Amino acid sequence: MQILQKPISIAELKELAQNTFGDMIKCVADVKRGILAIDADLHADLERLLLEDGSAQEDLWGFNLWVEEEGEDFIEFDSLINIRSWQGNPSRDVEDPEVRAAIKTIVDKFITA
Repeated sequence: MQILQKPISIAELKELAQNTFGDMIKCVADVKRGILAIDADLHADLERLLLEDGSAQEDLWGFNLWVEEEGEDFIEFDSLINIRSWQGNPSRDVEDPEVRAAIKTIVDKFITA
């Protein structure tokens, strides 16, 4: 479990994925701070790590990276921590296109070829 301080390669991401799910790695992004936490069994653990680091709950969104996939199939916007009716997101999916775009920007910043 870590907050990325610098970009990592897809190869490094694949190695990390072997510690948990093999072909998928759980992530939480802070869309306000532009940071990314990765590599835990639960999104909630990454959420807690970011909250302890100073993030605000409303800025944290969980998703999965499928390390063997590319394009739209690489990111899956699915996590229990995303269920927030008070924030207009009543499902596990990240429904707001702007939040999805912000997550993609953060992933592109930290995950390189």
